[in-house]
Amino acid sequence: MEPRIKESSNNSWRKWAQSAEFIILTWFDSGFCFDKNLRALVYKYLPNGSLDRFLFTQEKILGFEKLHEIAVGTAKGIAYLHEECQQRIIQYDIKPENILLDSKFCPKVADFGLAKLCNRENTHMSMTGGRGTPGYAAPELWMPFPITQKCDVYSFGMLLFEIIGRRRNLNVQLPDSQEWFPRWVWKNIESNGDIGELMEACEIKEGNRESVERMVKMALWCVQYRAERRPLMSMVVKMLDGAAEIPQPSNTFEHLLDHNSTIVAARVWSSTWTDDSERSSVVTDQSKLVVETSTTNMENCEIEVVCTST
Repeated sequence: MEPRIKESSNNSWRKWAQSAEFIILTWFDSGFCFDKNLRALVYKYLPNGSLDRFLFTQEKILGFEKLHEIAVGTAKGIAYLHEECQQRIIQYDIKPENILLDSKFCPKVADFGLAKLCNRENTHMSMTGGRGTPGYAAPELWMPFPITQKCDVYSFGMLLFEIIGRRRNLNVQLPDSQEWFPRWVWKNIESNGDIGELMEACEIKEGNRESVERMVKMALWCVQYRAERRPLMSMVVKMLDGAAEIPQPSNTFEHLLDHNSTIVAARVWSSTWTDDSERSSVVTDQSKLVVETSTTNMENCEIEVVCTST
């Protein structure tokens, strides 16, 4: 395949140097050139372009099985950046346009223009100003809160919703009455107790029910408003792949207004992920009461670092 050469201008030195550093750290199928006459980044050519082409246009040639594979592959790529690189890399801009597909539709996480390196001993980062794309960026990226790799987990959850629906979570070209897709999914499941109506609305075949249910549950966990409620990407991989059971997600939209324009009560049972080197568990809290729930599924679910070729 022909390589793609991206020349950098004199005004983009910092971004070029950062991208070159990420190429070195991640061992991508890429390279760079630097001399007094040429400064360039060289990327492997991926003929199928970006994922948005197969989600939001009429070119919907991919079956749901392949979309599920793309979702798992993307999760593995993000897990590699967070947990396997020499230094943790937070990408900050996970979205369909930044997921590139090779000739076999294997996904590659791309575009590290906003990415940051984080030493593993530093659990939080401070930021000045917003970062990421509205609609995919985690709430903490727009607020004066500490930042962790869980912001990428949130963005991946939003990506999962768009893979499930093959549509934008919010289409600005449609009437204002259109509901935000992630919240519609939650309300639909909460009222029906089943994903049948969701599958019918998204034109997903019955044979894919198990995969859809896993993706929906995982998406709802990933987009939890509070970062500590979101799982690590290595856990996301195992659960999407069927190697671990997914606990029932809590209402991630409890901070939003309900139909009567009142705030949903704060004393709502919620779950918080706690992770260490040996296991992952869910902590259930109500106000100041904290009780660790011990379930068979979660107790036996070890965190495993997953490598990928991205």
